[in-house]
Amino acid sequence: MYRLSSDDLIYGYINGIFPMADTDNTLYWYSPDPRAIIPIETYHPAKSLRPVLNKKTFEVRINTDFEQVMRACALPRSEHDGTWISEEIIEAYVDLHQMGMAHSVEAYIENELVGGLYGVALGAVFFGESMFYRVPNASKVAFHYLIEILKKQQFELLDTQFINDNVRRFGAIEIPRTEYMKLLKQGLQKKVHFTEHIMEHSFRNQPD
Repeated sequence: MYRLSSDDLIYGYINGIFPMADTDNTLYWYSPDPRAIIPIETYHPAKSLRPVLNKKTFEVRINTDFEQVMRACALPRSEHDGTWISEEIIEAYVDLHQMGMAHSVEAYIENELVGGLYGVALGAVFFGESMFYRVPNASKVAFHYLIEILKKQQFELLDTQFINDNVRRFGAIEIPRTEYMKLLKQGLQKKVHFTEHIMEHSFRNQPD
């Protein structure tokens, strides 16, 4: 029986497609047109987030509990919602994480995971997948530090797949799929590292 593999994920991302599971766990591959991206250089934290950053409410960690971040993202947002993150998808991305290609940014309070996000890094492209929060602003702080990492490591493209209100608040825009594929090809040719030259496990959030 076919099972999604880390190799499938890599092949998909470099060709502009990504998997999502249906309600019966059937996998489908998507390549939206238009495609949603978040311009890395033009991102600025919302004014309402600055006091949260200044208070240093959250401890931000990188790659310390990737699987639990995925599982938290997989939980339905409400009793009426489903999830596109199946057990098969979790297993494949955890394998990709163990290969050093999938990463999580996590927000903690007193060692409790209260928010975070995960995605895939290939070349100078970061493919954002999903985020969650259990405490207000936790995912926003995690995203702020994702952008800080991408800027520091000189990433060129942040893919967020579909446009919605959640990503619009971070500055997401839509571009034609043809333009996205050009940016993707360009970004994949550059070699950068998500965690090189940054503290790999944790750091206290600092004001912008």
